[in-house]
Amino acid sequence: MTVLTFGIVGCGSIGRFLARLLIRDDALLAGRARLAAIAGRDASRARDAAAEVGCAALDVPGLLARPDVDAVLVCTPSGTHAELAQAALRAGKHVLVEKPVDVTPEAADRLIATARAEDRMLGVVSQHRFDPAARLAHEAVRAGRLGRITSVSAELAWWRAPAYYASGTWRGTRDLDGGGALMNQAIHAVDLVQWLAGPVVEVHAHTACLAHPGIEVEDVATASLRFASGALGTLLATTGAYPGRTARVAVHGDRGSVVIDDDELAYLHLAAEGEQAPVYGAFGATDQSAGHRAALGRDTARDACGLLYQPHRDQLVDFCDAVREGRPPLVDGAAGRRAVAVVSAVYASAATGRPQQVEARAPAHASSGELP
Repeated sequence: MTVLTFGIVGCGSIGRFLARLLIRDDALLAGRARLAAIAGRDASRARDAAAEVGCAALDVPGLLARPDVDAVLVCTPSGTHAELAQAALRAGKHVLVEKPVDVTPEAADRLIATARAEDRMLGVVSQHRFDPAARLAHEAVRAGRLGRITSVSAELAWWRAPAYYASGTWRGTRDLDGGGALMNQAIHAVDLVQWLAGPVVEVHAHTACLAHPGIEVEDVATASLRFASGALGTLLATTGAYPGRTARVAVHGDRGSVVIDDDELAYLHLAAEGEQAPVYGAFGATDQSAGHRAALGRDTARDACGLLYQPHRDQLVDFCDAVREGRPPLVDGAAGRRAVAVVSAVYASAATGRPQQVEARAPAHASSGELP
């Protein structure tokens, strides 16, 4: 099995987390991935991060020039993703970029085009597709176990203290953060609902900044969604819900429903053949999730920063296998663009007060959407 050697660009919390993950003793990553170097704008921060994990500390040109670096993880402020990732692609590296792929669909288009021109692999970190509950939900939808999808809801009601936005000069800015609670936090939910229920084609939205008056972007966004299938949905994203609740995604069909709360399976009912619910519904009394949760067997090991290792680990495994097998990764550039396009449409709708069509582009290649 070919070992993919990674360099990380970005010395913030997610870059350091991924560095620790890459050096962790893990049976699935062993023989697939290794860490060679970390680079950042601040040389002292790069040295500190590299010293923690025992790798080289470089500047960005130095990292991209290293012939032993096969792939680059881009973990910098969102508005810099496409530019840095394009430079890595042109240097002959495969690229896995942190969410969002960048802050506009146009930047995503440029990045996708560069990956195609350089014949390099491009992936976008969206680790919640690799949560066991999300995998189960996707498999159930794909198998038709929910019947026709009728409605979808995504709710992320989190809290971010003022200190969070003060922790980096880019946070809460239009240019580098690209948006607030929706672009930075809830884009995971936007990706997940489209993976489960298909593409969103129209939104009607409102945004506001109500709890963090010092930032340039929204800390609350609401939207109604229309999917290509005809299903309808709702979206709430906020970092102004003190003291902070969980993220919740629900998909309902005419033969079943699934709810994921805090990345765990919270409710599931898949109708048996010939089953008929009471005329006025079961009011949640027929939850089948307990047995399925026990079978999922989730790895609960966490990093010192609080993040679970398993979803990011499984995405790294998928990316390495995609490079080796010459197939698109589960979350490719086109998937990352679809999420940003919905967020951009929400912002446009909120600005104009009118429904907004989601701008679509044909992907350079069609990702199967299947887990390996």
